[in-house]
Parts: sequence; C-alpha cells; structure tokens
Amino acid sequence: MSGAPAILVVDDDEAVREVLRKGLEAEGFAVREAAGKQSLLEALDAEPIRLITLDLGLGRDDGLSLANEIRARRNLPIVMITARGEPVDRVTGLEHGADDYITKPFHIREVVLRIRTVLRHYTGLQTSAERDGPTNVRHRFAAGVLDMGRRELRDPAGSVLELTDTEIRLLDLFLRCPNRVLSRDEISLAIVGRRWEPLDRTVDGHVARLRRKIEPPGEAPTLIKSVRGVGYVFTGDVSTG
Repeated sequence: MSGAPAILVVDDDEAVREVLRKGLEAEGFAVREAAGKQSLLEALDAEPIRLITLDLGLGRDDGLSLANEIRARRNLPIVMITARGEPVDRVTGLEHGADDYITKPFHIREVVLRIRTVLRHYTGLQTSAERDGPTNVRHRFAAGVLDMGRRELRDPAGSVLELTDTEIRLLDLFLRCPNRVLSRDEISLAIVGRRWEPLDRTVDGHVARLRRKIEPPGEAPTLIKSVRGVGYVFTGDVSTG
C-alpha cells in the first residue's frame, strides 16, 4: 500500500474504527487510527496525513475543540462521522472546520464516496495553485483580497484571514458570480461535489462559517445574503484581475 493516501480515523469506539479501516483499505487507502486527542496528535506528527475522519464524541475529548486544534496545526480536510445527527449539530460541525459531516449509522460506501469527493476538491485546488502560481486571479472586495494563486484572503490591512479550503472555494464562487442568486444545489455541486437535498444543511453550515470571517461582527449580513427558499447571493462590489 506504499504511496496510498493516508487517512487518519479518529474514534474512541474500536468497532467503528475497524469498520472504517477495513472499508477504506479495501478501496486502496492507507489507514491510521486514533482513539483520542493524544494519539491523534502523535499520528499527525508521525507521517503525512491526507484526511481525517473525526468523531465528535471522544469521551473526555471534545471533537469540536479538536477540529479547531487540527486546523491550527495542519491545513487538512476533515470529515466528521458522528452519532449527533440533528441539523444544529451538522451546522455546528461545519462551522468548526469540517469539510463534510456524516451521521451514524453510516454505509461504508457512502463514507468512501464522500472522502474521495473531499480529496478530489482539495487536491484539485492544490494542483491549480501549483500550476497557476501567485499571479492567478485576485478578487478585491470589502473584506479584502482573495488571492487564488496563494489560496489566501488578506484583510484591508494586509493580515491573512484563516480560511479552510472549502471556504476558499465557496468565497471564490461567490466572488465570481456577484449579484447572482446561487441555489443551494449549485453551491453544493461546486464545493462538495454532490446535489443538494432538502434536509442537507452542509451548504448553510459552510456559508455561516464564512460569514463569521468576512462579515462585520454583530451585524446582519451585508455581503452574503440569504434568498428565502433558493440559496444565497453575494451583493458586495467585486474587482477581479
């Protein structure tokens, strides 16, 4: 399995880890396992990890806090796999940096497909940045400058605002289509690679997290506005070049 993408499975339930390990290894992934925070951090320091699956219920460890800590250490995609299936849990997970959110009980084939989708988007973004270099397109708007070559957002003072890769793709989509209403289906296809379903809160979670980073705090959204029953529209001025 030399050269296979390494997936770190984080769950305090050994049986769940075994199901994920067997299913992912059968699809050609290299799988590493962690039961909690300490073993997770050790695994991250031991070798390159391409993606993390993360349970929110890890005994004494808080999965949401761990997601934030992972983001602070590594720019890695995170797929949360958890028994917390309420819509508010999904949105909260996405707001804490998850690229996707799967509820238990799960079908291993769905897990594999979603992991492949997240990895494909993440790898595609990296490949594009390597090909186009720092002279790639830049979007200038009220919250700063999004440089797609460097894959970073700088505020008007020049400081880098931390965005996940999913948030970068989402913001790029909005800035390429200012003043056009984007349906949740369009957004879902663009950023997670699958069609939107009425009970799916993935898009709303990513939009909520992005808003917290680019909108003025404590005010109603002025850049990304909701369109009831349809989706979202970016209403700010954009200069692209």
